[in-house]
Amino acid sequence: MSRAESPAPKTICLVDDDTSVLKAVARLLTSAGWVVRAFSEAAPFLAYISTNRVDLVVLDIWMKQITGLEVLARLCSLSPQTRIIIITGREDHAVKSIATQIGAVGFFLKPFDDEKFLAAVHHALGTSAGYKTKVS
Repeated sequence: MSRAESPAPKTICLVDDDTSVLKAVARLLTSAGWVVRAFSEAAPFLAYISTNRVDLVVLDIWMKQITGLEVLARLCSLSPQTRIIIITGREDHAVKSIATQIGAVGFFLKPFDDEKFLAAVHHALGTSAGYKTKVS
């Protein structure tokens, strides 16, 4: 198969200031076969996205330095083709509404169901699920 025939691997960036969540979600996505870049702060992520193609960002809303909504707004202007899934530890319908209006394609309250999350990632990337478990 030539390079033109084989699709480039999908790149997913994780942005969350909780290192335990960052590690767990990175492990989950890596085990499903994606290339994952993890960021515990928004500034290095925003620098990265300004010069690199990223297919999907999994973004925490409540971070110390800058909120996920601010990152989301900047992300939409820097990389409008990038899909976004929000993860958060707080139930907040206003934030969910704003994030969806800005362009988030998924919204998950931590802790979330791994299978439903992976299904949302597949949907956001336009890929078919490569795992055998049933997603409800």
